[in-house]
Amino acid sequence: MESTLCIIKPDAVKNGHVEDINKKIEESGIEIIKSKRLTLKKYIAEEFYAEHSERPFYPELVDFMTSGDCVIQILQGDDVVKRYRELMGATNPAEAVEGTLRQLFASSLGENAVHGSDSKQSAEREIAIMNNLF
Repeated sequence: MESTLCIIKPDAVKNGHVEDINKKIEESGIEIIKSKRLTLKKYIAEEFYAEHSERPFYPELVDFMTSGDCVIQILQGDDVVKRYRELMGATNPAEAVEGTLRQLFASSLGENAVHGSDSKQSAEREIAIMNNLF
């Protein structure tokens, strides 16, 4: 059994999509084993997105992720990293396949509703950072 991290981002929380996103996750056969709604502290967002710290979008990303409540979740299931990435859809909602979370709930490339770990290694690192918040 594999685990991955899911973040329902501030835009999706503000727009009232949490229940609909979780329903799609559960309908896909992925189990939500931990979930907590909170506003991320800046230092946690900075650590979480540290790999992007040299990129021009980093300050805007940190500001967005700390701008309001988000829902931090640990998901579990067989091959869950890959399966959840497919369910999320392309980063740009305009390119996301119909029925994916980003196609349904994201408003833009920057406000794209959800985050999911991109590999097993990333999932381990991300879960370790967020696990203390539960």
